[in-house]
Amino acid sequence: MDEVNQKKAKLALIYMAIIMALVFSVWQVMLNNFTVEKAGFSGFDIGSLQSVREIPGFLAFTAVFVLIILREQTFAILSLGLLSVGVLITGFFPSNAGLLITTFIMSVGFHYFETINSSLTLQWLPKNQAASFMGQVIGYSSAAGLIAYGVVWLLYKYFEMDYIWIYTIFGSLGIAMVVHLWFLFPKFENVVPQRKKLFLKKRYWVYYLLTFLKGARRQIFMVFAAYLMVEKFGYTLDEIAMLFLLNKAANIVIAPLLGKLIEAIGERKALTIEYVGLIIVFVGYAMVESALVAAILYVVDHLFFGLAIGIKTYFQKIADSEDMVATQSVSFTIDHTASVIIPITFGLIWMSDPSLVFYAGAGFAVLSLIASNLISRNPEPGNEFIWSAKKVIA
Repeated sequence: MDEVNQKKAKLALIYMAIIMALVFSVWQVMLNNFTVEKAGFSGFDIGSLQSVREIPGFLAFTAVFVLIILREQTFAILSLGLLSVGVLITGFFPSNAGLLITTFIMSVGFHYFETINSSLTLQWLPKNQAASFMGQVIGYSSAAGLIAYGVVWLLYKYFEMDYIWIYTIFGSLGIAMVVHLWFLFPKFENVVPQRKKLFLKKRYWVYYLLTFLKGARRQIFMVFAAYLMVEKFGYTLDEIAMLFLLNKAANIVIAPLLGKLIEAIGERKALTIEYVGLIIVFVGYAMVESALVAAILYVVDHLFFGLAIGIKTYFQKIADSEDMVATQSVSFTIDHTASVIIPITFGLIWMSDPSLVFYAGAGFAVLSLIASNLISRNPEPGNEFIWSAKKVIA
């Protein structure tokens, strides 16, 4: 890809990330309050809903087969459109069955987009720029999320707008932006033709393991950390929105720096910092009795996840160029193997003792710390982990 097209490709990736952040952030920030206030959800119900949300992620491997008939870029744009439709109709179905259906529709678009977007990013960007660019994208996404949260807070707090209208406004905005995106950018050619079949490679096993553990940790954070704020500490929608605003504001500044940090010190050290921090945060969740301390933990937790960029750049460095889309599809399925199981099973544990959920999260972080230290200091094909023989590529 020449320099001009690479610049356009970067802008396209940023624009797609902004659309996703605007629309999904609204769905996410209102979910707990909407389900509790309008649908009367319990901890088990919210866990069940999140398990349903993760099913399309578990089926992300099917993206490889869709790509037999669609270009990757086209597939990503259509997925954003489906995500927006799912969010638009959410407010019209404030019931257990209705939310399961609308969440599934939204999630199909979300997970297909995330799968293809990851593949395109790793294909279109040079290895020496990927981490810093992904940090910048998180910064742009955070700015978009910040705007979304701010508007939600204003509409709910000062205009007393009902959930249904907020969902409708942002879903419609997402659809309009997707149409604009479709006509704004050219269709970029892939640098290397991709393998359109499923496979696992032995030399990627550390990447697979880190991906699985990331999925487990992320679900505990996304489902139960936010739910802790509402159930235990009584945070209202406008207070949750303000907390999310703080998260996004911090990420605008911190995420690009984390990308540069990964490029400077390498994936192994960066991931070690993340996992040590997450162990402390999850233990803190289990023990916290202060609403303020819980909010601080939530912000710090969110920032640490920015270092997970290192898992993707580790794969980019060790992978064959034609493996990007297939392996990203498989990795999302691996990630969501834990994601489908944890919300509903840990929802049952939550009803017995919420602290156990977060101690389990600390346990997953410990396993991640061990796995990250298996990464080679200078990862590349044939030198994937600490005992790799450079000459062996299987």
